[in-house]
Amino acid sequence: MAERAARLALDVPQVSALGRFEQLPKWLNLIPTVIHWLALGVRYRSFSLPSALNGAITSGGMVGDGKLEYFAAMGPSARAVTAKYVGIPVRRDTSVQEMLAAMQRQALAFPIIAKPDLGWCGLGVRRVGNAEELAAYLAAFPAGSSLVLQEYIDQPGEAGLFYMREPGQTRGKLTALLLRHVPAVTGDGRSSLGELVARDRRLRRTVNQRHHECRFDPSHVPAQGERVVLSTVASTRVGGRYEDGSELITPVLAEHVDRIARDMCMTDADGFCFGRFDVRFTHMEALRQGQFTIIEVNGTGADVVHAWDPRYSLTEAYRMLFDKQRELFRLADIARQRGRQPMGIFRLGWLYRQQLKLMALYPPSN
Repeated sequence: MAERAARLALDVPQVSALGRFEQLPKWLNLIPTVIHWLALGVRYRSFSLPSALNGAITSGGMVGDGKLEYFAAMGPSARAVTAKYVGIPVRRDTSVQEMLAAMQRQALAFPIIAKPDLGWCGLGVRRVGNAEELAAYLAAFPAGSSLVLQEYIDQPGEAGLFYMREPGQTRGKLTALLLRHVPAVTGDGRSSLGELVARDRRLRRTVNQRHHECRFDPSHVPAQGERVVLSTVASTRVGGRYEDGSELITPVLAEHVDRIARDMCMTDADGFCFGRFDVRFTHMEALRQGQFTIIEVNGTGADVVHAWDPRYSLTEAYRMLFDKQRELFRLADIARQRGRQPMGIFRLGWLYRQQLKLMALYPPSN
């Protein structure tokens, strides 16, 4: 444990090996968790019970929740550590000039991150470098939905901070810490980027994902030791790697996250009780000291993605997923006892179908 924590603190890269959990087809991964969810639903007499948490957010964050909802629910402490952003409803006649004006009002300058308000797994997330690229993104974006233009945080580290708090309690806890590693290769002075990517089973996803546009020239030969980042998005969907960094949690970091979470969902008596803060940071010690910038917040639907760390066996990964589901239902049951009612299962299903339809229309990520 101490050796691993030291390696994390030094930012030493790991071999990009596929974990057992990643090697299974996604539909097969879901079967045990769906069965466990159904069992919990029977026990607690509601299959949609977790939607009773995070009352100011659509379905508590299970499905149909937009990024702008979380930003709107933030108080001054949370907003102070969140990347600048502007939300833009997209109409058929929305112009890039309108978007540039909105950026100017929020003091946003290129490069920026453009992404759908309602998203999942990095779909539609693009790094945009100028007005021409922004116009192309707008032209490909579905009308009738909203997008977010956000400050590009040029910091090398990305993490997910998992938080939970029992409704009615004044203090919560930071339960886990995920480290996200963007797809990247290190040059040997001889091989092209295309050849380096082809040798890595995980990185091949960067070029084989139909909702992703490659950022690199496959014929380019990077110098010996040169590190080339292949994607803005760090999702495993496009070759990113997830690593459990929970050893990095300190009392300072936990207290800072708790303070931020308690400053959210001010329109709901119980506030923000369950979810994940996605953050950028400069180096591991800064993260340990609570120095980070929030780029997104996810609610009850936030996956326990540190379970995808390649060092974990299938048994260990599923244990983490089941533990998350049990806690989710337990806390939601407390919220129900305090007067919060879960969303109906048919309404949840409708939101899910609408979300899938919309995501199929997003521009590719990069």
